[in-house]
Amino acid sequence: MQNLKIILKSSNGEATAILDDTAAARSFAAQLPLTLNLEDYGGHEKIAKLPKPLDTRGAPSGSDGKKGEISYFAPWNNFVIYYGYQPYYEGIVRLGVIEGDVSSVAKDGQIKIELVK
Repeated sequence: MQNLKIILKSSNGEATAILDDTAAARSFAAQLPLTLNLEDYGGHEKIAKLPKPLDTRGAPSGSDGKKGEISYFAPWNNFVIYYGYQPYYEGIVRLGVIEGDVSSVAKDGQIKIELVK
């Protein structure tokens, strides 16, 4: 899965992201297309529950979250978009990174996520 791209679309705009070549990112891509309802958490990330858990085999036990990254928070089965910094936390599994400005999709409300063909 080299340079698999996704597009995130919200009422405020859209952004593309490149998924990492990991089991978690591949299992996320397999669930697409998705429509999720984002909500703020902690003043630095937007989260939404995924329909099915992701495959985290081979993933580190935790990670930090940097602005513009998309991740999976395994304990809550959440998709995450970081618009600020999250220090290292157990259960964070990076999925990829948004190209360009994250602000157009890091908003509360509905977001559609699709594979770029």
